[in-house]
Amino acid sequence: MTSGPITEMTTRAQDIFRIVVESYIDNGAPVGSRTISKAPGLELSPASIRNVMQDLEEFGLLAAPHTSAGRIPTELGLRLFVDGMMQAAEPSQEERDAIESQITESGPIEDALAATTMILSGLSACAGLVLVPKREPVLKQFSFIKLSEGQGLAILVSQAGGVENRVLDLPIGISESALVEASNYLTAQFGGMTLSQALGRLDNEIQAGRLAIDKASEDLVKRGFATWTQDPTERPVLIVRGQANLLEDSALADLDRVRQLLDELEGKQEISRLLDNARDAEAAKIFIGAENKLFSLSGSSVIAAPYKDGDGQVVGVVGVIGPTRLNYARVVPMVDFTAQSLSRFLK
Repeated sequence: MTSGPITEMTTRAQDIFRIVVESYIDNGAPVGSRTISKAPGLELSPASIRNVMQDLEEFGLLAAPHTSAGRIPTELGLRLFVDGMMQAAEPSQEERDAIESQITESGPIEDALAATTMILSGLSACAGLVLVPKREPVLKQFSFIKLSEGQGLAILVSQAGGVENRVLDLPIGISESALVEASNYLTAQFGGMTLSQALGRLDNEIQAGRLAIDKASEDLVKRGFATWTQDPTERPVLIVRGQANLLEDSALADLDRVRQLLDELEGKQEISRLLDNARDAEAAKIFIGAENKLFSLSGSSVIAAPYKDGDGQVVGVVGVIGPTRLNYARVVPMVDFTAQSLSRFLK
């Protein structure tokens, strides 16, 4: 049953499994056979229901907490439900309006993304997440300064007025004139370009043998660019909003899990890597509990969807994180709609 399609389950098993999952998602409590027997249209005795639940447990889809005779879905069961049985509910017009109202043309895009993440957090009762693409600076001036024998400083001034410094290794014995030549060449040839544009042009110039500088200066130019392309701070920025939603009353019964999740949210670099896995998805991607090693301890779920710029290129990911029992049928379409709205705004 776990490896085959949902259709391999009997109709009776599907009905009982659906009731357990939906009830658990709704209130977080284990579901017993007596409760299920009262469901309209089921017409099964508690004993028959217990037999089916036992079968589902043996297949790894349900589990029995030691404190209760009821059952809850396992992470495997939740995955089966989400992929094969869930009936998604499109966001209401009120929810759509609330999301789109945060995506305006006034102010930096980062402000709109942060506001959108906050409203998504409120609507989903989860913590909202968004990966913001770090905009490449447009070069205005590039300079090299010798700090010591074998070590120097690369200084980039952007057209927006920003100044960034990077320490780099210098070829032993390089002259001050080579530093000046490399600085002037970079500024003259690549001013007005982004780093990626400048790197592309530099590669073309090297391959075509058109660099009008000596070998020492050429090596310095390549080293200077490498200090930025290898810089870990160039990773996208992660915005997290609504962590307080993770401290809802029902979650307080499992404080260890909540504390673990909050600790995981502090590791923004790891969360960024997780969200990056959703970049190639056509729609919202769902990570349930231990399916991702990051959340193997807290047992949390992430729903994330990519958003694109005007050229149709994926530039970021938006999503939510919450307990595994979150309302997937409602939240998945909400995350999808938010990503689509951001894509429309960026066109």
